[in-house]
Amino acid sequence: MSLTNLQAVRDAALHSEPFDYLVAPAFIDAQTLARINADYPAIDSAANHTLDSLRYGPAFGALMDELQDGALARTLGERFDMELAALPTTITVRKFCERTDGNIHTDHRSKVITVLVYFNETWDSPDGQLRILRSKGDIEDYAAQVPPLGGTLLAFRRTDHSWHGHTRFVGERRMVQLNYLDQSPLAVAAQRISRFGTHFMKNVLRIR
Repeated sequence: MSLTNLQAVRDAALHSEPFDYLVAPAFIDAQTLARINADYPAIDSAANHTLDSLRYGPAFGALMDELQDGALARTLGERFDMELAALPTTITVRKFCERTDGNIHTDHRSKVITVLVYFNETWDSPDGQLRILRSKGDIEDYAAQVPPLGGTLLAFRRTDHSWHGHTRFVGERRMVQLNYLDQSPLAVAAQRISRFGTHFMKNVLRIR
């Protein structure tokens, strides 16, 4: 039995301003979400973790398999009018957010489509909500704001102006990021180098 609701992705409005994105709040239902959260990795640091570096239970593992199978790629490909099924992918997992997170950015050029899936069963804070931004210089200049509530899927097309970020939040913020990458054989390596640079700069900021 599927853990996800692809019809929610098909039914979600595809917005084109300020860049192409969609939000599917019912991608995972509440009962399934509780099962997945029970098997969520026991992460104790505020960082993105590669899937192969983590230990987790069967429900979470089944979801990761489902996110990487062809059905989601075909569904998103139909929505964004792109062929995604043959593209390489990467997955990273988070559990906590720190004060250096949320800076405005566009994602690395190796990424074609970014998919975020949230696992927080409640969200009461006005902070930590992803903003779809019109510009790179103002976190308040946003077209949409997406609370990271469990079961929600957010997907967007990476461009040179796909600016996004969130206001400062420190605490638990569960999220999985799936990226479809450019077909270039250097794309995965370039993306990993970019991630290393991001982690290095965050460590510098922590020291300060």
